[in-house]
Amino acid sequence: MTKVGLIQEDVGGGETTFRAVTSHSQAMGRTAGEALDALTSQLPADEIDTLIIVRGLRPDRFFTEAQRYRLEQLMSTWRSARDAGTSLSPEEQSELEELIDAEVRAATVRADVLRHGLGS
Repeated sequence: MTKVGLIQEDVGGGETTFRAVTSHSQAMGRTAGEALDALTSQLPADEIDTLIIVRGLRPDRFFTEAQRYRLEQLMSTWRSARDAGTSLSPEEQSELEELIDAEVRAATVRADVLRHGLGS
């Protein structure tokens, strides 16, 4: 199963956009669904089966405020590097990937809690 990180971004002027990211692809959209749809269209057919639970992108006990803040910082740095035609340092890229993985793990735990709450 492909790991997907979904990040809400403030693009200025009161506009918000969403970025869906995997280790090999990314896509943006005006909504979380649009970003996920755009990302899904880039994935191989055997990687597109996905269960998605959309929740508020706020810190919780599974992904803290400090982690979320650092993820936002790194995404901002990544966007600046991308716009300049460069890339993140290996350390920053590794940290970004680790944070995306941590958010995916947190989402997995949240889904398990939700599943148990639904009596499944």
